Amino acid sequence: MGFLESLEQRTRAVGGTIALAEGDDPRIIEAAAELAARDLCKTIILCPEAGRCDDHAKLESAGVEVLDPLTDSRRTELAGLLHQRRAHKGLTMDEALEAVDDPLYFASLLVAAGHADGSIGGAVRTTADTVRAALHCIGAAPGLRTVSSAFVMVHPDPSWGDDGIMVFADCAVMPDPDPVQLAEIAVSAAETFRSIVGGEPRVGLLSFSTKGSADHPLVAKVREARDELERRGSVFAFDGELQLDAALIPRIGAKKAPDSAVAGRANVLVFPDLNSGNITYKAVERLGGARALGPLMQGLAKPANDLSRGCSAADIVQTTFLTLLQARG
Repeated sequence: MGFLESLEQRTRAVGGTIALAEGDDPRIIEAAAELAARDLCKTIILCPEAGRCDDHAKLESAGVEVLDPLTDSRRTELAGLLHQRRAHKGLTMDEALEAVDDPLYFASLLVAAGHADGSIGGAVRTTADTVRAALHCIGAAPGLRTVSSAFVMVHPDPSWGDDGIMVFADCAVMPDPDPVQLAEIAVSAAETFRSIVGGEPRVGLLSFSTKGSADHPLVAKVREARDELERRGSVFAFDGELQLDAALIPRIGAKKAPDSAVAGRANVLVFPDLNSGNITYKAVERLGGARALGPLMQGLAKPANDLSRGCSAADIVQTTFLTLLQARG
């Protein structure tokens, strides 16, 4: 069984509850019906009473929970949690009650309060809206301040990464991370690899230089990120700075960085900025024939993921698999 085929089986094994924020969108309705039909997890969709239709009644009869943020019994509890988290930023309780009218906030707060294991939005709303709700309601994971993103790349050539599976980060959120942020992206990407792919991450911090072959402030940033990981005592294999070929190709890694535990064997690639990360994942997908799963949000205390507004119902189901695997990671 291949990696993509295994996602459903692994999701069924871990179970859990997913909250889908945009429950009046036909793609969300279709995805919720599919999840219920496959009996993969408990599904909550958020939809105001005015947006209800016959399809919602069918979902409820199939076991999907359809709730209205304006009338749900947990509304005051969730507003109180948001107020507790954001009072230091000047948020009042009245403003918190108003915020939970927003399904993105309500879905994220269900996760923060333990009523769901992960939330998904962005089929209709922007990435900025989805990320803001997750940050305000769930917040960063303990020990981290940087929320970033990752793609799981499934390449048809099994010689790359682990049987063709790699994690690329950050490709969607942080335009120009500083060394500490870059180190935290590496920490999060390693955890993404463990939870989604399984096995041990080998993290390559990428640059246009390998082990001192060039000297430039952009290279220094990557070296400082490696030093930050060492200071933190990170419990996964990492190395940098490495050029892409030195990170991935054994004979080049052995030549350019002979003492490295990662060179030539990397399965997690951490890019020095958003330009390089976004360009590379799209090149590998479009020119290299890889499947790009994501972007997945990482660095949050609990999972909340963003969809493309051009997504299909199948994309939403797949994102549910990944989100629940993150939750159980």
